[in-house]
Amino acid sequence: MKQILVVADPLSSFKTYKDTTFSMMRELQRRGHALAACEPQHLQWRTGQVVTAQVQRVRLTGALDDWYTVEHEGEVALKDFDAILMRKDPPFDSEFFYATHLLEQAEREGARVFNRPRALRDHPEKLALMEFGQYAPPTLVTRSAEAIRAFHAEHRDIILKPLDGMGGMGIFRVTDNGMNLGSIIETLNRGGTTSVMVQGYLPEIAAGDKRLLLIGGKVAPYVLARIPQGNEVRGNLAAGGKGVAQPLSDENRAVAEALAPVLAARGLLLVGLDMIGNKVTEINVTSPTCFQEIQQQTGFDVSAMFVDALEAALKVPA
Repeated sequence: MKQILVVADPLSSFKTYKDTTFSMMRELQRRGHALAACEPQHLQWRTGQVVTAQVQRVRLTGALDDWYTVEHEGEVALKDFDAILMRKDPPFDSEFFYATHLLEQAEREGARVFNRPRALRDHPEKLALMEFGQYAPPTLVTRSAEAIRAFHAEHRDIILKPLDGMGGMGIFRVTDNGMNLGSIIETLNRGGTTSVMVQGYLPEIAAGDKRLLLIGGKVAPYVLARIPQGNEVRGNLAAGGKGVAQPLSDENRAVAEALAPVLAARGLLLVGLDMIGNKVTEINVTSPTCFQEIQQQTGFDVSAMFVDALEAALKVPA
């Protein structure tokens, strides 16, 4: 039995019918591991002492409502857990950033954190794509309105999005006529003070924005295609997209298998790779989701694959 701490949003906020962290916790408990939970705000570090957290030791009830009971609350050193799962949802704001520093200090004290705090900082979810440009659509990151206009003039049909967005928030499409491009630039770059990501539009979005899961350096055999509905350009489930689980295509597998071992070696046990057609559009590392949607539609137990990888990682010396 291992002692597992989950750092996440409040447990009371979980939508258990679809939440990936809940699915992970359920599989961990099924295998006999003990669970505790806290939020990033509960981490603390006093001079001359180790990093601690005010945690709740919890047990899952097996229900979807009233799904956990708190058996004990108290302050615990992070190094006393066998594994810490950092599952706080985006945005990656200043407080998330500070939490990774506290978790990295806990690593120096002997804690095992997944995904590793430094890897979380080193792979901001949209910028991380730029290192692997051979798999990406034409992409520009800039604060410059002039550079964005030039990119549009070159590609004629583009997608603009904020670097810190999630769930499809703040995503715009500008087609050949350039309608509202100036207004969209002003909205996103805030007078040149904020960076914007611009990508060439991929018409394959009509078949879905696919979420591939890379777990322990391996690729899950199914993906969740998030298909835009109606006149919507966004496939994100939070933006009304329809999630359809599909077998992993050979073309997508080739890309994912090229990236999976590289990212795993950097301390990223779990990665959500977003692909449109055969192009990677984002590399998600904070709290990748879609476990339950894939399992419900295909029967493939993604959480079991994840816990297998976690247990294997814990057998390897840090």
